[in-house]
Amino acid sequence: MADPIHQFAITPITSEPLIVGGVDISFTNSALWMVIAVVVATSFFSLALQRKSLVPGRMQATAEMFYGFIANMIRENIGKKGQSYFPFIFTLFMVVLLGNLLGMIPGSFTYTSHIAVTGALALVVFFICTIIGFVKHGMKFFTFFCPANVPIFLWPLIIPIEVLSYLIRPITLSVRLFANMMAGHLILKVFAGFTVGLLGLGGIGFAIGMLPMLFNAVLVAFEILIALLHAYVFTVLSCTYLKDSIDLH
Repeated sequence: MADPIHQFAITPITSEPLIVGGVDISFTNSALWMVIAVVVATSFFSLALQRKSLVPGRMQATAEMFYGFIANMIRENIGKKGQSYFPFIFTLFMVVLLGNLLGMIPGSFTYTSHIAVTGALALVVFFICTIIGFVKHGMKFFTFFCPANVPIFLWPLIIPIEVLSYLIRPITLSVRLFANMMAGHLILKVFAGFTVGLLGLGGIGFAIGMLPMLFNAVLVAFEILIALLHAYVFTVLSCTYLKDSIDLH
């Protein structure tokens, strides 16, 4: 049975590694699928909105559905003030969504299954929200760590808890996405390996091998649902963190 971990290996596309200053900057399979995601998103929305019409076609309707979905998410979680951050939230959603969905293509690479990628995305969200908080509120932003009407004698307890919960946001945001994508693909690979091994035995092995194959088909559908769900979760949590920076407590 093929190694289920092998699908997460980051390998250079070129035959020879590209070393600059002692650092390997080779173009990898992970970078390739990130580029593919950018090309897919750019091409789709360019074609969908190239000929806008009052009665939209399928592509235009799909593009407008994405736009309306993110706009509504921002409106519900941030309010009218959040509309100025639409490009950032929309881009974030598409990066995660395409990373999750493109990874379902056989032979592809799921870049959102790596903590380095999800961690970088989470840190971008964290620093942008922090910078916005200081730009909008100045030093008053520190009051976020001490909610209003909290008695002074509770400050030594509440403030460290609030600071810690704020600092671990990038960790929880990145690990949630990375762990779910990695676990799902591991399970798919394991059951696919069982199927191939049993079908190769012939006879009774072939009949038994149909069970994990059917189960894997159900898992594929479930994994697509998980891919959609966690793109939504990552984005809606980012909206929540952004609202905290805009409105404080």
